[in-house]
Amino acid sequence: MKSLLFVGSNGFLGKNLLPHLKKSYQTTTLDRVNADINLDITDDNLQINKSFDIVFHAAGKAHSIPKTEEEKQVFFDVNYEGTINLCRALEKAGVPKSFIFISTVAVYGCDFGNNIAEEHPLNGNTPYALSKIQAEKFLTDWCEKNNAVLTILRPALLAGVNPPGNLGDMIKGIKKGFYFSIGGGKARKSMLMIEDFAQLISLTAEKGGIYNVCDDEHPSFRELEILISKQLGKKPPLNIPYWIVKPMALCGDLLGKKAPLNSSKLKKITHSLTFSNQKAKDILGWQPLSVLENFKIS
Repeated sequence: MKSLLFVGSNGFLGKNLLPHLKKSYQTTTLDRVNADINLDITDDNLQINKSFDIVFHAAGKAHSIPKTEEEKQVFFDVNYEGTINLCRALEKAGVPKSFIFISTVAVYGCDFGNNIAEEHPLNGNTPYALSKIQAEKFLTDWCEKNNAVLTILRPALLAGVNPPGNLGDMIKGIKKGFYFSIGGGKARKSMLMIEDFAQLISLTAEKGGIYNVCDDEHPSFRELEILISKQLGKKPPLNIPYWIVKPMALCGDLLGKKAPLNSSKLKKITHSLTFSNQKAKDILGWQPLSVLENFKIS
C-alpha cells in the first residue's frame, strides 16, 4: 500500500473521507490536535519527520465571512502561508511523488452561471478565493521545481454527514421548520459527494492536472429540499413566490450586512451556478456518485 499524508484530517472532509482512505492507503493524519501528527501548518518552523508517496492537502480556512482585516488575514495565513510552510517541511522530510491540493470553485469568482469549465479566468476576489488562488500558483511552481505530480481539485458544494455552510443551514432550517423555498427552488447548484475523493486520489496520483469536481446532476434547491425533508420525516418546505420575497430583499439592502436577506443573497438563491466536470471524466475516466441518490444526513 502507498503511504498518504492527510493534511487537515479533522475537518468535515476528513471525518467523512478517512474511513475510505484507510482501506487503500497507509494513511497518516496531520492536524492541530487529535491526529497522528499534531502540528499547525501556520507554524513557520513546521517539521515532518518522514516522507510519503502522496500528500493530500485539505487543510484550509473556509465557511465564514470576515468582518475585520485581521479576520481576512487568517485566510491567507492558513490557505497560502500554511501551504508554503507545509511544502518547506516536505522538502526536508522528502518530497512526495504526488501532491493533491483541495482548492475550490470559488476561485472563478462566479455567483451564477452554467457549466463553468477550468479555462474560466480566476476572478475570485474574496479572501477565501484569493488565498486559494495564491496557493495554487505557489504549488504549481513548487511541484514543477521538485518534480512532484500536482493535482488541483476544485470541488463544488460538498455533501456528506453533518455538512457545514449553506447545506448545513438548509438542513437545520428544515428540521426546525424555519426554512422556506423561494421561487419554486428551480436554481441548480453543483455538488460533490465526499466519498468521490477516494476514487479521485487513485485516478489523479500519477496523472495530475486541474479539475472541477462535481456530480452530473447539479441538484436544484427543490430536489434537495425534498430529499432532506424526506430523511427528516418532514413535509417539504412551503414555497414563497419571488414577487413576495423581492421587496423583503430590497429592505435588506437598506438594513445592511445584518439583514438575513438582501438582493445579493436572493440572486444567489434564485440563479443557478453549475460547473463542468467533463475534463475529469474525459482524462481520468471518473464517474461521480449521484448526490441525490447517495447523500445521507446521518
